[in-house]
Amino acid sequence: MKKIGFLALALGLFVAACNNAGTSNTADSTAAADSLLNAAQQTVDSATAVVDSAAAVVDSTAKAIDSTAKAH
Repeated sequence: MKKIGFLALALGLFVAACNNAGTSNTADSTAAADSLLNAAQQTVDSATAVVDSAAAVVDSTAKAIDSTAKAH
């Protein structure tokens, strides 16, 4: 039974791989991947900016607390 499943999988992969041999694809297949990577990079950059601004607020608050503690 395992041999039949393996042969069916192999045949399915063979047909899927060879089915595209007769057609030509003129579209750039990397354009979608590039677009996705650019969007991910922009998301990371904006998240980094949010974290940096939050860190600045925490730093300024910590300095205010330190200066208040030194005054007392």
